[in-house]
Amino acid sequence: MAVATAHVPTTSGAKYLQQLCKHWAHKLEVEFTDGEGTVRFPDAVATLKAGPEALTVAIEAADPATVERMKQVVATHLDRFAFREAPLAFDWA
Repeated sequence: MAVATAHVPTTSGAKYLQQLCKHWAHKLEVEFTDGEGTVRFPDAVATLKAGPEALTVAIEAADPATVERMKQVVATHLDRFAFREAPLAFDWA
């Protein structure tokens, strides 16, 4: 399994997490609460955790190429919801 994790500085992490999860819930299997969310894509899983100063995003997939592609998908969608402070800074590791 390949994994990438980013800590995205924002004080609106819980808000963005909910918006993103609700958006993807129309087509994907999604579970979320106020502070955590899991989105199951056909070939990857994204886990989000909101803290007071940052949103932590983890992407897990079978191969590094899928992780790279999903990093872009998640970042693009988050930037759309965070348009007032976009582009958000993703420190993928």
